Amino acid sequence: MSLDAQLTFADHMARFCARRYSYPPMVGRVLGYLAVCDSPAPTIADLSNALLASRTAITNAIATLESVGQVVRTRAAGERMDRVSIDITSARGLGMDNTEYAELGALAREGLELLRDAPPERRAVLGEIAAFTDFLCSRIPALYEEWRKEREALIAAGEIPSPQTEGRRP
Repeated sequence: MSLDAQLTFADHMARFCARRYSYPPMVGRVLGYLAVCDSPAPTIADLSNALLASRTAITNAIATLESVGQVVRTRAAGERMDRVSIDITSARGLGMDNTEYAELGALAREGLELLRDAPPERRAVLGEIAAFTDFLCSRIPALYEEWRKEREALIAAGEIPSPQTEGRRP
């Protein structure tokens, strides 16, 4: 695959991530490029050169992606630079980390406590958020486990590479 095709894909990912997650374009470009680049774990300098961006911009994008569990940095013994790869197994990166929903639910219940004497109409939004987050917290663990089993079956069938050969996770 040519570098131009890789960069085009990275730009498409940047637009998607900006539209769906309000990420700065560089965050999506880094994620998109990591998904299609030849190196399974490029360095920050490699990313900077390929994406024609400053190391600072790349480092900031990686920090954002790390904060949501979508990439990991590694450093082999004796190396003096970080390598970056996509983490496709992280519950957090897949949106299946219940702590986010549990925190939002607790915040909604805190607001409901503040509004305990308010009319039901005023409490409605927070009540629905609390109920929805409770629903997610009860259902996501089973869904995540179902995905893990499906992933194992796909690996066993050879439809996706095993973690040892995929080169996208240390």
